[in-house]
Amino acid sequence: MNDDLLLRLIQAVEALGRRAPTLHPPEGEARAWRYRGRPARFEPVQRLSPLRLEDLREIDAQRERFARNLAQFAQGRSFNHVLLSGARGTGKSSLVKAGLNAWPALHLVEIDRNDLADLPEVLDALAQRPERFVVFCDDLSFEAGDAGYKSLKSALDGTVSAASERVLLIATSNRRHLMPEHFRDNLEARGRGPDGEIHPGETVEEKVSLSERFGLWISFYPFSQDEYWAIARQWLIAMGVPEGRLEALRQPALVWALERGSRSGRVAYQFARDVAGQTA
Repeated sequence: MNDDLLLRLIQAVEALGRRAPTLHPPEGEARAWRYRGRPARFEPVQRLSPLRLEDLREIDAQRERFARNLAQFAQGRSFNHVLLSGARGTGKSSLVKAGLNAWPALHLVEIDRNDLADLPEVLDALAQRPERFVVFCDDLSFEAGDAGYKSLKSALDGTVSAASERVLLIATSNRRHLMPEHFRDNLEARGRGPDGEIHPGETVEEKVSLSERFGLWISFYPFSQDEYWAIARQWLIAMGVPEGRLEALRQPALVWALERGSRSGRVAYQFARDVAGQTA
């Protein structure tokens, strides 16, 4: 390929970039949207989860901290962006759904981790609406070199423009530091890596710097046997299983969790659905 043809190709690509349509803000009366990239658009969510904050059991401390920060945001007071991290199935995503129901004036945009490179455009589009928005990314984690990493990092704290007071960023993750951490990071820090960096500690600092930009960290832990049963019992009652049957269902609920290898709220909910279906 000669230089003249290469130059024309570069100019054509740049021209296409300049003609890229601006992302329009979400339209309509919906309270929640999903952002979809390629083509970039906001899709309204037709049905919201009916979960309420009081439905969430055995995470009282986490619920209280989350609800307080969300109330500050909804009422126009100072707030922090939130990272919900820890054991799977313990109520991280459910807190966000229930929080949206607690404050009907709030709106939500859910964005997939693979679309986070578009986050600056999403925030610019939301700035054109007067409402307060929660931007929610579920099950967030990054691999080295992910394009969305720097976009989220800048949106949280790292640009010359002031952060919007009408957007609250919330992410859930099973990883507290969002990035994979390797044994080689520690080996290189001790000078054992043959091809390691001269300043390996800076690499480790880079990996944890993103999570530190979330002002509020809320951690979730695996449930004990009694906590798991309390959650399952609550769901059984909510689904119409007669209370006289509940004590006999405790052992099957524990066996169900053992077979799944997890005593989580999600597993308790699935057990209750199974029993309720048989009861009906």
